[in-house]
Amino acid sequence: MYQSNTATPERKRPPPVKVLSCQLRTAERRGAADGGAEFVVRPGRGRSLPVSMVWMQGTVLELQLDRNTATLMDETGTFGVQGVNSIPKGKPCLSQGKYVMVMGVIKNVCPEPLIHAVKMADLSEHAALHRSMWKLEVEDLQQVLT
Repeated sequence: MYQSNTATPERKRPPPVKVLSCQLRTAERRGAADGGAEFVVRPGRGRSLPVSMVWMQGTVLELQLDRNTATLMDETGTFGVQGVNSIPKGKPCLSQGKYVMVMGVIKNVCPEPLIHAVKMADLSEHAALHRSMWKLEVEDLQQVLT
């Protein structure tokens, strides 16, 4: 018996874009063609960059594991992360004061940026280096993408 391999293709997300919390706070919501949420950040000088998945870094300020959330802070402000209990290897990263990387899908930008985490990693061992380079990494990638 012949079976056709006609599985419907999944919507492929673009890779995460490195952003600062202040950029998400001022991002504009724009409906994507397929109905998914997409946002536009303004890296400066009249440029715009569509994003839906982001890569952010920051220090863990608060954990609410019973609510499946955390609050992080980068050098430009705070942002919320939801879904922290379901991230493989995510919970070991999550203690107050640790410097972590989080990749996730943007859920909201106002009043505070909120992302749903899909990956997290502890960067605390070299936190000073990661923290000092982060803004430059964000600016560099955004220049390349716009």
